[in-house]
Amino acid sequence: MKTIISNLIMVALSSFYISCNEHPKHDKVISATDTLISKHGNKPGSSFSDTLVIKNAAAVFYDPDSAQLEKIKKLNKPMEFSSLIHQNFYLMRNAKIVISKYWHDLKIIEVNKIRYLLFVKKDQSKILLDLNTKDDIAGIILFNGIKDPQLIDMMNIDTELNFYYNH
Repeated sequence: MKTIISNLIMVALSSFYISCNEHPKHDKVISATDTLISKHGNKPGSSFSDTLVIKNAAAVFYDPDSAQLEKIKKLNKPMEFSSLIHQNFYLMRNAKIVISKYWHDLKIIEVNKIRYLLFVKKDQSKILLDLNTKDDIAGIILFNGIKDPQLIDMMNIDTELNFYYNH
């Protein structure tokens, strides 16, 4: 009887250990700025096809155009959409405050009727970004003219600015 109980305990402990040590597979790391649209597929395309050329250091804040916003609204439940808009508003507002206070020389560019961003580096090389390929509803892309432009995590704006511009 003792061996049966001890065997059952060993099996239970082994199962518990294995289940705790298995790591789920993630196809994509989800950040705080990811939207609910990603569970439905790609972000709806922009109504515009304009290109903005950026040649100097800047923080580019992008939002969907009004037609995109309506499509995203239809893809989400009203409360989810409201929460998403609320979250993005405050993350972007906070980022603008941080830039204005600590990085006041950095130009802020706001776009919502632009599909393409063409970054021209100091060595004259060019990088074209299609905002339709960014699954998040809104975001910030940093550019310093030397490094490639980088999409950042809005929630960690302080760290992201320092890391991108000082390293």
